[in-house]
Amino acid sequence: MNKLLGIMAAIDRVLAFIIKPIVVLISLAVAFMLAYGIFSRSVLQVPVFGLEELVLLGAMWLYMLGAALASRERSHLSADFIQVICKNQAVIRVMHMVATIISLFMACMFATWSYDLLEWGISRGQTSTVLKLPWYLSQSSLFLASLLFIFYLIRDFISDLRDFCYPEQAKTTAVPEQH
Repeated sequence: MNKLLGIMAAIDRVLAFIIKPIVVLISLAVAFMLAYGIFSRSVLQVPVFGLEELVLLGAMWLYMLGAALASRERSHLSADFIQVICKNQAVIRVMHMVATIISLFMACMFATWSYDLLEWGISRGQTSTVLKLPWYLSQSSLFLASLLFIFYLIRDFISDLRDFCYPEQAKTTAVPEQH
């Protein structure tokens, strides 16, 4: 299990190396476009047509890649009340596995749905109103994020399973530390 987690950790480092700068660039671009749009509309009295389409496209990618990074660090929203009401580490580990399995199932459903949406968007050839950007540019963010969710949830399940089967190894984990 540790060898597989090591391979997944190496893949994770590459993914993080790619995704983090993209998130920063998209964040800066969205912030700049929003500020420019507000300045242009309120000070210059000249609306910038199509800017909202670019902001929406950037926001979709930013939200989905940000969610993937949260999944990577296991810092996404969760309701871990089991640790509050139960001190038995075996029960806590089982509940972590159950939660991961449920999340993995939901991520697979999300991947199926987002793939169907992406395929539909490509086949229809629909575009945005002003800039004529293909809809699949934003729809693809959903599909990519769902694949990343599945990758990280499989990693988390393997880690949870290892922690359950070998509690003495629970301290060493392939999940990156939160900063």
